[in-house]
Amino acid sequence: MVDSPLIIKSKAFALDIIKVCNELKTKKHESVLTNQLIRSGTSIGANIREAFYAHSKADFIAKLQIALKECSESEYWIELLIEGGYYSDKTILDKCIEIKKILIASINTAKENKN
Repeated sequence: MVDSPLIIKSKAFALDIIKVCNELKTKKHESVLTNQLIRSGTSIGANIREAFYAHSKADFIAKLQIALKECSESEYWIELLIEGGYYSDKTILDKCIEIKKILIASINTAKENKN
């Protein structure tokens, strides 16, 4: 489980989110969007971790779907920060989209192998 690319990438993403949000709070005095982003951005990895200890295949899929929703929400907050002029490095957005794609593929695979 620990060497799962999804777990590794989501944890690294959460750490990046924490750094970005702290930087924006300090330098730009922005807290409304960053508070939302820190919640959703760190929740992705937490839900993925929970999925690996799911009680059933259905529970596994449900946890990954929650992670996907949190990832989509994070993507929205990052877009607002970038388009609003608070943050210019799009690398964090690229990482979010990469995790979203992996989550979608993982959910689809899990659904195909459900039986």
